[in-house]
Amino acid sequence: MLNALQVVTTVIVGVMVGVEFSVAFVINRILDALPGDSGQLGRAHGGRMLGAVMPVWYITSLVLVAAWAAAGWHDPGTGLAVTAGALLIVSVIMSILLLVPINNRGKKWTPDNRPADWKEQMNRWDRFHYVRVAVIIAAFALLAAALS
Repeated sequence: MLNALQVVTTVIVGVMVGVEFSVAFVINRILDALPGDSGQLGRAHGGRMLGAVMPVWYITSLVLVAAWAAAGWHDPGTGLAVTAGALLIVSVIMSILLLVPINNRGKKWTPDNRPADWKEQMNRWDRFHYVRVAVIIAAFALLAAALS
C-alpha cells in the first residue's frame, strides 16, 4: 500500500510540476508574443482557470506527501519525502504571499480596466513563479529519489 501511495504522490506532484513549468516557460511566452490585447486577455483567463485548480492541486500534493511520510516513517527515503514536503510548504507560502495577490488582480483585468503598470506586475508574477517552479522541481526530484 505504501508503494502505491508513493507512486501516486510522485506522479501527482510530477504532473503539477509539468503544468507549472509549462506556464512559466511555454504558455506565458506564447501569450506575451500575441498581438494587441490577446496576451493580456489570455493571462487573465489563465489566472481564472488555473487560479481555481492549482490551490487544490498544491494542497492535495502536500497532503499526499504528509501521508507518505507518516505511513513510511521508518523507511529510508522518508527523510527525502519530509524535505520535499517542506519545499511544498514553502511553495504554498510563496503562492499565498507573493503570487496569489498579483493573480487576483490580473484575472480581473481587461483592456479597458487594466492598470498602466500591468506588464510590470505580470513580470513580477513571472519572476516569483520561476522561483516557485524551482522549489517544486526540487520537491519532485526529492520524491523521485525517495522512491529508489
